[in-house]
Amino acid sequence: MSAWEVAEERARAVVGRPEHRNLGVVRAEDAAEFARSAGETSPHLIDPGRPDFTVHPMYIVSLLRGAGGVDEGEFRPDGMYRDEVPGTDGLEVRLMAGGQMVRFNDEVRVGDRIEVRRVLTDVERKGSGTPFLLLTVEKTYAAERGTLAWVRERFIVR
Repeated sequence: MSAWEVAEERARAVVGRPEHRNLGVVRAEDAAEFARSAGETSPHLIDPGRPDFTVHPMYIVSLLRGAGGVDEGEFRPDGMYRDEVPGTDGLEVRLMAGGQMVRFNDEVRVGDRIEVRRVLTDVERKGSGTPFLLLTVEKTYAAERGTLAWVRERFIVR
């Protein structure tokens, strides 16, 4: 069985099974650093000392782990997190982004404690020549006051 076929089998086994992760508290310094690295120049996005400081909405969508970092064992050789694409941990497969849709429901605020719920919703075999997998993952980012953002991501596995 090929590595991508093993990934398909593993992924199909977890379709519909939600995972939850605490991403910690949104810190102004981290949000400003994200905005600067994204090329933002507007002072209200990059200067946490301003009274009108605003967290860039894409900040939470970029979060995969809470503050404090991770140990080296959590990464694949290609630099992605080992568990970022369901079913692929430990396999020598090529991964590509296959698209992302984001819907924002509320603003992200400094001090929000962010929880993410992630569910693999679909596994499709694609391609007429060399087959590949298209995995669909849905994430819901929430704070105590409710849902902040919903994301649908697709990953190509070869």
